[in-house]
Amino acid sequence: MSGADEEHEAKPHALSRTLGLEEVIDHGESGRAVIRYRARMDHCHSGGIVQGGFVTGWIDAAMAHVVMAQTKFEFSPLSLEIKVSFLQSARPGPIIAEAWIERRGRTTAFLEGLIRDEAGTVIAKGTSTAKLVPMKRPG
Repeated sequence: MSGADEEHEAKPHALSRTLGLEEVIDHGESGRAVIRYRARMDHCHSGGIVQGGFVTGWIDAAMAHVVMAQTKFEFSPLSLEIKVSFLQSARPGPIIAEAWIERRGRTTAFLEGLIRDEAGTVIAKGTSTAKLVPMKRPG
């Protein structure tokens, strides 16, 4: 395992914990990142509905994973724009985020993603345009 891979496998940082990360099922080496989150009541506003920023964050994180994996951790995506369509309300429980690269150039990537509930129902879909920025290496 390379240093970048080892660093990537380190325990989740505070943002990942805040988002409710449970497991990275596929970092994106297959061409699709798949991540399991746990939506909690502290992610919710009125009536136990997950706040849209968390939904967006789950899709955005999966998009970042696939870009980093597909570029062998040489690039990180800097979001230039992100759009999320909310198809139905997310509720507390398991959430699966999935993302892929629709098209990639030298400095820009067009990304897509979605989240599903534990029954497999698509809750939201997202697209993003990202600038590919070189990842800083220690040393």
